[in-house]
Amino acid sequence: LALTPSRRPGEAVRLERLARAAAAAAIPIAATGDVRYHAPDRRILADVLTCIREHCTIETAGARLEPGGMHLLRAPAETARLLARHPDALARTEAIAAACRFSLDELAYQYPDETESPGETPQATLERLTWAGAARRYDAAIPPEVAAQLRHELALIARLDYAPYFLTVNSIVRFARARGILCQGRGSAANSAVCYVLGITSIDPVRSGLLFERFISAARCEPPDIDVDFDHERREEVIQWVLDSYGRDRAALAATVIRYRARGAIRDVGKALGLPEDVTAALARQASIWSEDGATPDQAGAIGLDPADRRLALALDLARQLIGFPRHRSQHPGGFVLTRDRLDALVPIEPAAMADRQVIEWDKDDIAQLRFMKVDILGLGMLGCLTRAFDLLRARGTALDLATIPPEDPATYAMIRRADTLGVFQIESRAQMAMLPRLAPRRFYDLVIEVALVRPGPIQGDMVHPYLRRREGRETVSYPTKEREQVLGKTLGVPLFQEQAMQVAVTCAGFAAEEADALRRAMATFKFTGGVSHFRDKLIAGMVARGYARDFAERTFSQIEGFGSYGFPESHAASFALIAYASSWLKCHHPDVFACALLNAQPMGFYAPAQIVADARAHGVTVRGVDALRSAWDCTLEPELRLGLRLVKGLAEAEATRLIAARPFASIGELGRRSGLSAAALRALAEADAFACLGRDRRAALWDIAGLPAAPLPLFAAAEATEPAVTLAPLSAAAAVLEDYRATGLSLRAHPVSVLRAGLTARRILPCAALARARDGLAAEVAGLVLVRQRPGSARGVLFVTLEDETGVANLIVWPDRFARDRPLLLTAALLAARGRVQREGRVVHLIADGFRDLTADLRALGRASVPPARDFR
Repeated sequence: LALTPSRRPGEAVRLERLARAAAAAAIPIAATGDVRYHAPDRRILADVLTCIREHCTIETAGARLEPGGMHLLRAPAETARLLARHPDALARTEAIAAACRFSLDELAYQYPDETESPGETPQATLERLTWAGAARRYDAAIPPEVAAQLRHELALIARLDYAPYFLTVNSIVRFARARGILCQGRGSAANSAVCYVLGITSIDPVRSGLLFERFISAARCEPPDIDVDFDHERREEVIQWVLDSYGRDRAALAATVIRYRARGAIRDVGKALGLPEDVTAALARQASIWSEDGATPDQAGAIGLDPADRRLALALDLARQLIGFPRHRSQHPGGFVLTRDRLDALVPIEPAAMADRQVIEWDKDDIAQLRFMKVDILGLGMLGCLTRAFDLLRARGTALDLATIPPEDPATYAMIRRADTLGVFQIESRAQMAMLPRLAPRRFYDLVIEVALVRPGPIQGDMVHPYLRRREGRETVSYPTKEREQVLGKTLGVPLFQEQAMQVAVTCAGFAAEEADALRRAMATFKFTGGVSHFRDKLIAGMVARGYARDFAERTFSQIEGFGSYGFPESHAASFALIAYASSWLKCHHPDVFACALLNAQPMGFYAPAQIVADARAHGVTVRGVDALRSAWDCTLEPELRLGLRLVKGLAEAEATRLIAARPFASIGELGRRSGLSAAALRALAEADAFACLGRDRRAALWDIAGLPAAPLPLFAAAEATEPAVTLAPLSAAAAVLEDYRATGLSLRAHPVSVLRAGLTARRILPCAALARARDGLAAEVAGLVLVRQRPGSARGVLFVTLEDETGVANLIVWPDRFARDRPLLLTAALLAARGRVQREGRVVHLIADGFRDLTADLRALGRASVPPARDFR
């Protein structure tokens, strides 16, 4: 029986009664602390967390808050003083603590046996499948270097007893492909020739010179980690197959700990402290998503709040403390733990929030520490988009997949060099689009470099500009030794990939492969552990001993250190580049198919349906609006691109199915009677102008719906009530455009900014497209809808903004001091005017903005429509 001191009135009497009751029942007593926080200054935060958990405020929490501050972690002497009359309780607690000697090393984890033929070991099965797969990959003529690599990998897999794991992943991939589910392995698994010949990955690691030890190392002795991306809309089929195949007592998803970020912390703390919702929302908008400081008092003052207000100041301070704090436990996106025996003998299993799923209590880091093998079944939106595109092409008589798309297509690379990549996988961001004309990809490996180059690591390691200068011929490429050229020749002497850092250590500094992998691991965590300094002296000394100049060796290490924790493995970049090329090829040669598939795969990527449709029309695609008689739920090809009912805001898919089943119909009233659609669904369709096919524009359709009876009248079931004809004033062109945006998020009539063009021109505000023709250094002002705001950590506080008007886009650069000055406006304006000076570097054009105007009110004054929101990745 627990005795817990609480310093409440009658404490001694309460503890004595508990002790006597325990003695009467012959039950031992033990001392406990019921600890909720470790230091006195954390009590307020603990109370706020209680309010968050209980969905109440500090004022209404009442007895749910613990009085007296007794849930503090007390010193042993203090606990002994408070329980001086009950020494047996303290002694029992010490005995219990002494008995708790369990070690996680005692857990006997065993991976499931995987065999396909009775009497055949998993290793024998893997070797048989590997050589058969190699014969298929290389048309029965396996190159000697590939055979040598396969023998090396198979020997290490046998030594570490990893064959069952490879067989598991192979069986999952075979199941998916048998069902027509698009999938591809990525990450460090693409360094494995075994994975390549089995068809798990799509990049030949031998031809690409990828380092297998980046994937599996004997010294590291960690379980392999193979990530496989699946069509995100069909991934659940694969997950359920795994659960059914291995048994729900032997398979479950890992957990993941969700931690507070700045905005969530501000919202939850503000709610607990009773701040108005509009105040917490405004504060949250001021905080960068990844900020470690949250919203600051200065930012609160900038939006008209009083930073000296005690409640507000307390909210800001507590929110800052809460950043990084665990918020709740969730399920891993697709990381499965499989066991030979019962999994619940190792860790508790619980039902997941999603039906027919189950999850263990440990997260992926726990599993890694315990050396459990995890099978990652992940979802990738672009694979779903590609699946839809291939289906559309198949309906036209063209059968293609990732493996059969024509490689190295000149027209596709020409499109990429123009940065005409809206919607394309990986190379659609503003930073990637700015890099494409400079890098000018002409072959697949250029695309691999492009994917890896625009990352925080290469930027922070000062590798981007040296590589570009060498590629453009403005800097001489030199290699001090042949070894250096062998490792870095394909990236012009600049280390861009993690594998290259490892190879530099091996070939230029004499590291063993296992030491090189340890260097990679140290680089990945050097900001937190400082472990990379241990390798600095060894790498520099090794390079000097092999004839390199000390300053060159030091620069090499500084480069590696600068990008280590943020750099892409080459194998990962190559896997993503393959999908980037496939999506680019489709956009280049079948823009209608690509746009249709992309719209049906939303939400994904950087761009909203309005930009996808505008881009398709710019590429010659004819787009038809939502039509109550013709549109399916998804967008379709007729052969023109017909927008689907999925774009109608407020219309559920089940209601769209009922609409389709009621076709054909001659009037809105007939549709209402036959389909049973709710008035809200009919209004959503009317506001989307979907009844124009019946000769009823938006206002006329809404008038008709308003006159429908709330319930069908049996006497008049076969007839419609007649009313006198009513003439309704038509919407203005500007209002119609805004109503289109409000109802579907886009308009086929015009761009919202076009309706303001006359007024903008009068204020000498240029169209966005004018920047493309402007000379370097020209003073200019442009305006447009804010599409994207980006403030990457590698940009040292610079804000990148993309504006769009009816002529195109304009890319703004906002320096940190300007961002600090105009932060509230920049983070909230939907229609923004920006003035500054044009910066031109080749075909890449930016506006260095130093003055801003919020024109959102001008747009809203034209109608009741909501302005489309920007995509914020700050």
